[in-house]
Amino acid sequence: MGPVMRYSEAFKLKVVRDLEEGRYDSPARAGLAHGVKGKGTVAYWVRRYGKNHLLRKVVIVMKPEEQTEVRELRKRVRDLERALVDAHLDARIADAQLQFACEAAGIDDMEAFKKKHAGGL
Repeated sequence: MGPVMRYSEAFKLKVVRDLEEGRYDSPARAGLAHGVKGKGTVAYWVRRYGKNHLLRKVVIVMKPEEQTEVRELRKRVRDLERALVDAHLDARIADAQLQFACEAAGIDDMEAFKKKHAGGL
């Protein structure tokens, strides 16, 4: 671990001011240009000096019916994921049963048996 860097208030204000004046498009780029090591350091300074408008934020505005739709779609995805897991388990169980039946019937090549009788299944 390297040495702990301490920056003067004047330096911090200069970096934030440069960012505010549009010299850099993000706190990370401003920090990189000024040799600030910590990834979130400049963003921390921006918040500390009350310049939150310089931080990128994503605001999603939805109508109530859109929120309901998103909630329903997320539930649908969860349900489908569970159904897929169940289908995979069912397929594995069926495969194991077929393998057991083939062994009991003396069939050595289960894959050939599957291909030969796939149309009837």
